[in-house]
This record gives sequence, C-alpha cells and structure tokens, in this order.
Amino acid sequence: MQSRCYNEGVFAAPVALSKLAVLESSLGAAIRGKADAIRLSIVCLLARGHLLIEDVPGVGKTTLAHALSRSVQCGFHRLQFTSDMLPSDVLGVTIYNARSGEFEFKRGPIFTNFLLADEINRATPKTQSALLEAMNETQITVESRSYELAQPFMVIATQNPVEHHGTYPLPESQLDRFLMRIRIGYPDRGAEREILRNSDHASMDAVSEVLAADELLSMQAQVSSVRVDETLVDYMLEIVEKTRTHESLALGVSPRGAQGLFRAAQALAMMEGRDYVIPDDIKRLVLPVCAHRVIVNTRAAMSQRSTELSERVLEDILTQVEVPL
Repeated sequence: MQSRCYNEGVFAAPVALSKLAVLESSLGAAIRGKADAIRLSIVCLLARGHLLIEDVPGVGKTTLAHALSRSVQCGFHRLQFTSDMLPSDVLGVTIYNARSGEFEFKRGPIFTNFLLADEINRATPKTQSALLEAMNETQITVESRSYELAQPFMVIATQNPVEHHGTYPLPESQLDRFLMRIRIGYPDRGAEREILRNSDHASMDAVSEVLAADELLSMQAQVSSVRVDETLVDYMLEIVEKTRTHESLALGVSPRGAQGLFRAAQALAMMEGRDYVIPDDIKRLVLPVCAHRVIVNTRAAMSQRSTELSERVLEDILTQVEVPL
C-alpha cells in the first residue's frame, strides 16, 4: 500500500520560500488587509493559471493585478476593454509595407508576460474570444500563422458583477480557462484607516520587483514536484464527480477544472513550505477554482444570485465527501 505522503517532508527550497514571503509582503503593502486574496493570486501565478478578479468598483481589483505584475521583472500591458474594441486590438494586425512590398505582422499587446484585461466583460464576445487560444495554448493564430507567446504568461482580468448595462457576460468556455476567480471585498475598519492615512502616497510605490522571470519559471516548474497522495486524488475526483450529479447544478466541473484544482493544491502547499498536499489545501481551493465553472440550474437560481448559490452548493458538497485521514 502506498504510504501517506501528506504528513511528512518539508519543502526544500528556502530561497524560493524567502522570495515568496517577500512577494506576499510587497503585495500586502499595496492591498491592505486582503491577505487571502493576495495569497490566492500568488498561488494562481505559481500554478501557471489565469486569474479573474470579480468585485464592485473601488476595492482594488486593478491595483492587485498591477501590483502582481510589477513584482516580477517581466513585460506588462494593460488593456481597458470596451465595446468597440476589436480582436486585432488585442492580437495585432497584418499591414502592407510599401517599402519592402511585403505584408508584416504588427504584434499586439498580448505579446507580453502579464496582460491586464480590465473590465473584460465590456468587450464583445468576438473580442473576448481572441484570448481563448492564448489562455489555453500560450500561442495565437492570425491568418493561419501561429505565434508563440512569451513565458511566463498570465492573463489577469477584472469585472464588476453588479453593473450589467453595456456588458457581455463571459461564456462558460472563457470562464473555464481562468484557474481561479477571486473577490477582494471591502476592507475592515483598521485596513481602511490605513488606506485613508496613506491616501497621498501611491500604493504602487510600495511594490518592488521581487522575482526575475527565470526565477518565476523555476518556481512554477517546482510546483509539479509537490507530492499528492492517491487518497487525495480520489478526494478531488469525488468532489468533482458530485458537482456533475448534484440536483442544483446544471453543469459540473470540467476535466480542465479538476486539473486546475490539482495544480493549485500543489502550488498552495509550496507557498506554505511543504512538498506535499494536505486535505485542507484542497478544501480551501474548491470555491475559488470551481465556483465559476459550475452552472446553477434555473429552479435553484430563482431564490438568489447564482454566484452565491454555486458557492453554497460547493460548500454542501464538501460536507458530503469524506475527508481522507
């Protein structure tokens, strides 16, 4: 019988852990009182995932995305998505060069390491779909020619879930490409007091470049070496399976979502200094990794917002699945 590996061993990379601690502290100086959102965003980065930050205006969605990108010595582009934006505004465009007599491809802002898609749901579905191939295959195709994107590559998108006028909800295929969806929420009294006291100082001034691109790539590679016991794999699969059969859900978690939960659990274990995953890692990640991938059926959604209900359903599923010892 395979031995349980989630109760032994220590992650043997003190330099990486030190760098991650500095990164977390740097982000904490920019986003006050939101340690959980910060940690999840770093986990998403380590797991080579894309991040969707969904919350009301003014709570720091863009600040968190910008701070995360500034913490790594990589390229960064910010795109303010609007209804008149075209796919070529994201990918690039082929133009005719009269001097050379040839057509040339002018690269768009997606050719970067961190792409901030601000208010992504204000763009039309045609423009939103321009990100699909990039987010899944780290390449784009323009006029039958494929172009590889830089590594590391991460899309950080923001959207306001309250205002629906002039917006285009992200389809399930696009949502499924985001490893996590997180919320920041309003700060507590103490954190908001600090925000007011330091309002004259730009929050980005506290953010420094903590990681080089090669250091981040090395850490991302180390994530896959974090051990996951077979009992924990069964635990994840049981949770995923129940989302597909639950009476309140019309659509369950996809295989891509199951892969994302597995990879995110490894990244979280690494963040916490372990080379093994424990059940609490999985339980902590089920909502941010899975809630945006499930669809609440019409009957169940009549009583309240489907986002809140999907999270309640997942919490109910967690109580039904036996936690491995």
